[in-house]
Amino acid sequence: MPATHIATFKVRHYECDALGHLNNANYARYMEEAAFEASAAVGYDKARYDAMGNLWLAYETEIEYLHPVVYGDVIEVKTWVGDFRRVRSRRFYEFRKSGEETLVARASTDWVYLEAATERPTIVPPDMIAAFVPEGWNGDVSSRTRFPAPPAPPPDVYKLRRRVEWRDLDTARHVNNAVYFSYIEDCGMQVAVHYGWPLERSQEAGWAAVAREHHIEYKHPALLDDEIEISTWVTANSRITADRFYNIVRPRDGLQLAQARTRWVWIDLKTGRPIRIPEDFLKDFAANIVHPETQAEHR
Repeated sequence: MPATHIATFKVRHYECDALGHLNNANYARYMEEAAFEASAAVGYDKARYDAMGNLWLAYETEIEYLHPVVYGDVIEVKTWVGDFRRVRSRRFYEFRKSGEETLVARASTDWVYLEAATERPTIVPPDMIAAFVPEGWNGDVSSRTRFPAPPAPPPDVYKLRRRVEWRDLDTARHVNNAVYFSYIEDCGMQVAVHYGWPLERSQEAGWAAVAREHHIEYKHPALLDDEIEISTWVTANSRITADRFYNIVRPRDGLQLAQARTRWVWIDLKTGRPIRIPEDFLKDFAANIVHPETQAEHR
């Protein structure tokens, strides 16, 4: 059995969004901190990694949000290593409110083990594997969900540009993996405004679109003052969910930095229950939406 660790976080007011929920980016921050704590607990803290000249960087993250978390909640994040591959390791996370058994979220991150100086992958040493899995790892590798192939873009792809700011960086001097959640969230809000649906309008209509899942694949690091471009479009899966895809590139050389998919559900603000995607919303967003049946007809 792998070593498990539970990290506890009290949700701060500034960590919540305009709907009063824990902001999506902060789930990723909790995961990152829990992973650091779990590593330190088995003898691999930051000082030891620095001495070894190595570090872990996130390669891919998936989060499923099951129940809302609000200001003042105390959240326990249980985490453990699921497997090791030559230069990678998958870590799992379960989120619960303190004292409760119900999951409020679950997640996983694939981490890549790198040489700090070259940022090239390096083999995870056996003694490190033994520290994370004291009873011995049997070599099994958990199944992974490949990042879904984005559909061909619709007629109108929304694009947003911004520059990497100092506050976006972590100690590796890259854009922190959790900041990408903020990037795509901001892009999602801006595209809504672009098509005539600012937050105020949807609230007046009595509904909100909330994230049910996030899947992000990190390709290359973004650095201070890089200009980045986020392109986005939607696939309508059903009458109650839609997937928004994001492609993040560096315009000066076209390098893909990351790609992401967010599954959105629409909820009634009074009841919190899912509702059908409003028809007027679909109509206004039509040029930015790909319908799977339409794509199938053109194949």
